[in-house]
Amino acid sequence: MRTFIFKTITLLLFLAGIALVAAAWALIYGVDMYGQQPLKAQQQTTLTIASGSSVKQIAQQLKSQGLVEYDWLFALYIRAKGKAQQLKAGEFELQASANHQDLLNTLVNGKQRQYSITLVEGWNVRQMLRAITKHPQITHTLPVSVDQESLLEALGQTSKHAEGLFFPDTYFFTAGMSDKDLLLRAYRKMDKVLTTEWQQRKEGLPYQSPYEVLIMASIVEKETGAAGERPQIAGVFTRRLEKGMRLQTDPTVIYGLGDKYQGNLTRKHLRQPTPYNTYTIKGLPPTPIALPGKAAIDAVLNPAPGKSLYFVAKGDGSHYFSATLKEHNRAVRKYQLNRRDNYRSQPVNN
Repeated sequence: MRTFIFKTITLLLFLAGIALVAAAWALIYGVDMYGQQPLKAQQQTTLTIASGSSVKQIAQQLKSQGLVEYDWLFALYIRAKGKAQQLKAGEFELQASANHQDLLNTLVNGKQRQYSITLVEGWNVRQMLRAITKHPQITHTLPVSVDQESLLEALGQTSKHAEGLFFPDTYFFTAGMSDKDLLLRAYRKMDKVLTTEWQQRKEGLPYQSPYEVLIMASIVEKETGAAGERPQIAGVFTRRLEKGMRLQTDPTVIYGLGDKYQGNLTRKHLRQPTPYNTYTIKGLPPTPIALPGKAAIDAVLNPAPGKSLYFVAKGDGSHYFSATLKEHNRAVRKYQLNRRDNYRSQPVNN
């Protein structure tokens, strides 16, 4: 009798084991089959998952977007695959041919959608902030009309003048990045680039600090039409500094005029005293006047050799360089006083 009972129990356990294995196999097969099924909606879709969303909330959102038919089933699928704790927040791109497994992979391993903004060489701080304010994917935390000192305070910096301290470049980011985070990236990159360039500078240049280089680089940036002329323009300004000559560069005058400048620089403007009028002051203005790029910084620290002390725009984006005032005056008469109809300050391909 005992033998019979033992054999019966053994048989039942064996059959139960088989049933469990079959059920497990069926579950695995069913889960995999579900994963391979195409989504209800078959078009490229942007998924924006809020931080802190639960599995249930995410599944409900996917149903409301028309991607899955049953939110409870997709939530069950997430848990069956052991991914409930691995779902990411952010913005993701889902391709049109995606199935349920692709959707889950996107939520777990997908790369967040990237946006970009370009801070342009030669922009001033106001232009930079205006572009950042207009970008719809940047979270705006700074006042629209923030002044330069308050801007730097918000970034944890002690400088009082923000002009020139942000590196002009194209920056990539995910949706929701704050304006402060973007500006800090640009600030730190400028600091890194300027420090590296300063350490590699030529000997004997008339600059006492990296900040003076930044000031001059901003002037070179604003004066340059043809990119290849940066070292020549830097060479002219370097020699003028060394000889104690005034820089006499229009962009500094325009910057010092601020809103008073309406697009037409007059002789009266050139005589009007401001801290930035390099026709009336000696040496460098007190701060940069724009965002200089790496090429302008490099040109200032590696100016082209030569004897030229003057240059004038030719009207095709390039300049005519002169070593003497007499030669320069002839060039002014030729290129400025008798401007041709198609005169322009930038090259056609710039």
